[in-house]
Amino acid sequence: MTSPRSGQRCRVVVLISGGGSNLAALLAACDDPGYGVEVVAVGADRPSAAGLDLAGERGIPTFVERVGDHATREGWDAALTAAVAAHRPDLVVSAGFLKLVGAEFLAAFPGRYLNTHNSLLPAFPGMTAPADALAYGVKVAGATLFVVDAGVDTGPIIAQTTVPVLDDDDVEVLTERIKQAERAQLVDVVGRMAREGWSVADRRVRIGG
Repeated sequence: MTSPRSGQRCRVVVLISGGGSNLAALLAACDDPGYGVEVVAVGADRPSAAGLDLAGERGIPTFVERVGDHATREGWDAALTAAVAAHRPDLVVSAGFLKLVGAEFLAAFPGRYLNTHNSLLPAFPGMTAPADALAYGVKVAGATLFVVDAGVDTGPIIAQTTVPVLDDDDVEVLTERIKQAERAQLVDVVGRMAREGWSVADRRVRIGG
């Protein structure tokens, strides 16, 4: 069981690639001391990520590790690992981070790197999940919060939330409906993990005792 530090909030590093709507939701939740989370740093793979400004406005440390600044993908992974580890996180949360991390990163944060995906995994992994769901004709879609492993959207599932797929939905409308549910789930579950602790055994993730 990974438990919150006694008397302290859970230290979280958030990784982003863009505007940071999930980051904004997490930061808003952190305004409540009872939420149990402190975002101690925000990292990105590109300096243009708007969420970096959001963090900076709150005085939260930020860092950027661009893949192109390193000779190899392994070198980038090592640099990202070091940048995150410097902030001593209890959890690392991918909130729209569009890069796959490597073996060194996963080894540094086992069972502690979370990602959220806009489908009900294992259905529709990858970058086009809402469009794939519409094309398949499913009646419910949703979002999955999971522990990242070496695969693509294959890690142990922490939580899932569903939304209806309506007859007149297009990709944009369905995507926005999923995003709203995804954001609420992320905030709720990260807070519960911070306050109650969690464990990962094989493909089972348990929050609390």
